[in-house]
Amino acid sequence: PLSYYETNVTGTLNVLEAARKSDKLKKFVYAASSSCYGIPEVFPTPETAEIKPEYPYALTKRLGEECVLHWGKVYSLPVVSLRFFNVYGPRARNNNTYGAVVKVFLAQKLNDSPLTIVGDGEQKRDFIFIDDVVRAVYSAATSDVFGECINIGAGNPKSVNQLVGMISDKKVHIPKRPGEPDITWADITKARQFLEWEPKISLEEGVKIMLDNIEY
Repeated sequence: PLSYYETNVTGTLNVLEAARKSDKLKKFVYAASSSCYGIPEVFPTPETAEIKPEYPYALTKRLGEECVLHWGKVYSLPVVSLRFFNVYGPRARNNNTYGAVVKVFLAQKLNDSPLTIVGDGEQKRDFIFIDDVVRAVYSAATSDVFGECINIGAGNPKSVNQLVGMISDKKVHIPKRPGEPDITWADITKARQFLEWEPKISLEEGVKIMLDNIEY
């Protein structure tokens, strides 16, 4: 929790202050997290959904977002916050910290280990490929949108079991973890309207790209 706070809150404040003092700032785009919604009650989940983080990472990412929006309001900084859903793509770091399920599965496959499915695997995630995320960030950075929070996801959730079927037939089940939603599902209406952005890469296409680049 302390490392999360130092990075996601204090780190964000440091960057905000540097941006505030710069005479070259054109746009401040914050990489927020859909984990701020906790276990949502509305699907697909819009930006107006209740904010209720379930664990320290989610809380500190939300606090960072609050700082960004506050600095935007008080200091007239040109800020926008993008709430990323389940981002995946080649060259994702593989370490012992909590990580995205696609990255974990690819690392397990690379090590010829069974894929560890949490619970029954029927939980669904809104997987969004990194190339689509990069396009969303660029669109936000070059747009005239300020002071907004915008969901960035595929808007088309897939089950973990579906993902496993694309990667390996070796699998093992482990107990479900507390505080994790059964489904994440982005309402991307606002992204379409404000950023003129659409996701282009399906999960099947994205997983194939990752498999082709598994050595990364």
